[in-house]
Amino acid sequence: MVRTPLTPLERERGRHLGLLLRQARGERSMAEIAAAAGISAETLRKIETGRAPTPAFFTVAALAEALGLALDEVARRCAAVEAVPEEGEAAA
Repeated sequence: MVRTPLTPLERERGRHLGLLLRQARGERSMAEIAAAAGISAETLRKIETGRAPTPAFFTVAALAEALGLALDEVARRCAAVEAVPEEGEAAA
């Protein structure tokens, strides 16, 4: 299966999601939150660093629950993100 390349907006939203989750995690360990969400610590690391910018819905829902975040608030905050122009592109 060939995966369609991500748009700059999708990459920026993924980066923003990772930052939001990292801030919500605070001083708690990655392993603790990952276990509570039923995912691996490596998966959480990839999401937090933006290397997995489009995680599955149920992964995001499980992380939101483990972190005490309202899923609609996570969606609202990520939907508000705008694409950062690529190098050499003009801002729209």
